[in-house]
Amino acid sequence: MVQNHKIERRPRGRPQARCDDDTRSVIIEAANKQFHENGYATASIAAIAQEAGVSTKTLYRLFPTKADLFSDLISDRISRFLLALDPTTLAAADLRQGLERMLMAYGMLTLSDDTITMMRLVIGESDRFPEISASFYEKAIVRTSALMEGWLRKQVDRGLIALDDPHAACGMLRGMMAMEPQRAAMLRQLPAPGIEEIAARAKMCADLFLNGAAVVPA
Repeated sequence: MVQNHKIERRPRGRPQARCDDDTRSVIIEAANKQFHENGYATASIAAIAQEAGVSTKTLYRLFPTKADLFSDLISDRISRFLLALDPTTLAAADLRQGLERMLMAYGMLTLSDDTITMMRLVIGESDRFPEISASFYEKAIVRTSALMEGWLRKQVDRGLIALDDPHAACGMLRGMMAMEPQRAAMLRQLPAPGIEEIAARAKMCADLFLNGAAVVPA
């Protein structure tokens, strides 16, 4: 018995073009690599376009300047942090669970090798390129702070915690979670902490924040 096997043929014509959103993502990853390897000043648009496999014309259409590309790179990283803190999930969590989840997400963002390298770049080149420090401050620091402060204010409104100044408390909480390990990693004195260390630090910070360090009388 002879079997007839159909031969699958690929459709003729040009391959399907990527949509702009996908192209943006590819360019952002290529820019991240170039910025990390060469710094902001030295990284060239032509090299980023080549790394991404697109023309410089396409890159300039989506990102008119290198500063726009850097700004979108920061926004992309912060969007991942925001996705990790789904408002519905946070709202369903109890106070401690919500706080630990928020601190864990913040630690994973700020204590990653990628963020630490980016911060070195911003600090090192901000005098020559103030636009990159402005982008980092607005897109990274302000946005993450606003989300965390908003969560604290909701807990105050629910009567679960008492804070005279949620904005100041948010800054203290952020510093407690990230400042020391981030500074040690930025100065290359210690490696960036791993996920287990970040999780343990988030728990410890939540304990200190919710309970304080006072001894409760028996």
